[in-house]
Amino acid sequence: MATNLESAFHLSQLAHPLLKANGGGSIVFISSIAGMLGLTDASIYGATKGAMNQLTRNFACEWAKDGIRTNCVAPGPIWTPLSQPVFEDKETMARVLARLPLGRIGEPEEVASITAFLCLPAASYITGQIICVDGGRTVST
Repeated sequence: MATNLESAFHLSQLAHPLLKANGGGSIVFISSIAGMLGLTDASIYGATKGAMNQLTRNFACEWAKDGIRTNCVAPGPIWTPLSQPVFEDKETMARVLARLPLGRIGEPEEVASITAFLCLPAASYITGQIICVDGGRTVST
């Protein structure tokens, strides 16, 4: 079974010649703040997301000459069906919120909107960036 990292790598390799033939384009990976921070019980997950962040940077450098921009969105705590049981625990939720300067859990639409922006011409000078959508979690102590 392929990991998300392997899938991202292989799909990007397949897309590269098509994007190049079209005069360029944009690739946006979805990572996690776990690739930027040390988190408890997330070693393998964090390592794969950190690798995806580096893949973003490398592709940005390698493929810029072909007009292909590569960026990554790294969400923090976001309300999803997968995270809902975790956030329903009052103690866990209190710990998570205490680390978020914005004081709330993010919504999927907030991740989707930055992802869509990175694909637009308005983002044509942005490449190689890992953008955290995390309510300030990665900059808080």
